[in-house]
Amino acid sequence: MQIRDGVLARVLSGASIVMRYYRKHSRIPNLTTPNTFSEKVCAAKLRWRDPRLSHFVDKVAAKDIVRRVLGEEWVIPTLYSGPSLPPLHERDWPLPFVIKANHGSGWNLFIRSEAECDWGSIEAQSASWLRRKYGRYSGETPYSYVDPQILIEPLIEDNPNDYKIFVFGGKAEYIQVDTDRFSVHRRTFFDRQWNRQAFEFRYPLDDREIPAPVHLTKMLNAAEELARGFPFVRVDFYEVGSHPYFGEITLFPESGDVRFTPHAVEQHMGDLWPDHPDGAPCPAVVALNKV
Repeated sequence: MQIRDGVLARVLSGASIVMRYYRKHSRIPNLTTPNTFSEKVCAAKLRWRDPRLSHFVDKVAAKDIVRRVLGEEWVIPTLYSGPSLPPLHERDWPLPFVIKANHGSGWNLFIRSEAECDWGSIEAQSASWLRRKYGRYSGETPYSYVDPQILIEPLIEDNPNDYKIFVFGGKAEYIQVDTDRFSVHRRTFFDRQWNRQAFEFRYPLDDREIPAPVHLTKMLNAAEELARGFPFVRVDFYEVGSHPYFGEITLFPESGDVRFTPHAVEQHMGDLWPDHPDGAPCPAVVALNKV
């Protein structure tokens, strides 16, 4: 019965992933032998169902992995984490700070001043996050194994550049730089030698000069260390005051909803993603037996 239920869950999940892909791209994805980047993201959503992967996508648990692999200095401090907001009299965190949910993507509130401490609204928003099943509606199963929590962190810098490193087969190949994310969002890619690339991925290119982060080499090495054993993973960093900080680990960029343009780049990114046997755990996952 358990095996049958597992097979049924996978069939339903696959159908949901195919329908979502069709709605976004007006074509049926090849999930059996995927070729393009977005197809491989969707195939990974279908195949990467090991509960231990939740350690990587959980914004609280991922910090423990980073501490162990890279060191405490890479981790943004935690002001609070728990299954709900603490009592009002305990919410004495220094401004500015960020309120996040650990079990989803894009669930953030930025509190920069006392005027923004509207706790009634914040409590309603936080409760809404905690009720939602991000893994279910996105098809990203590892999130379904995360125990929902509220995470509070200091706002280390207002709207810093976000450096998202694409690691294929253990090698950091491209850096996605997101600029002005909360106003006029732009997205620009560079190779590991910091040569600007001409392709796009969801957002327009930023035409301004974007200098390489001071610790680019350090970030590339750190991303490769965290990505060891995965055929693909994206590792995100910030650089604040010439200090690099870990942001998050992403297994399914844009959930497969976005394709690179032009199409030749979409295919190139798919070619960089090495095939991985269905059902075979990544070494990085096996290592989590030690967690």
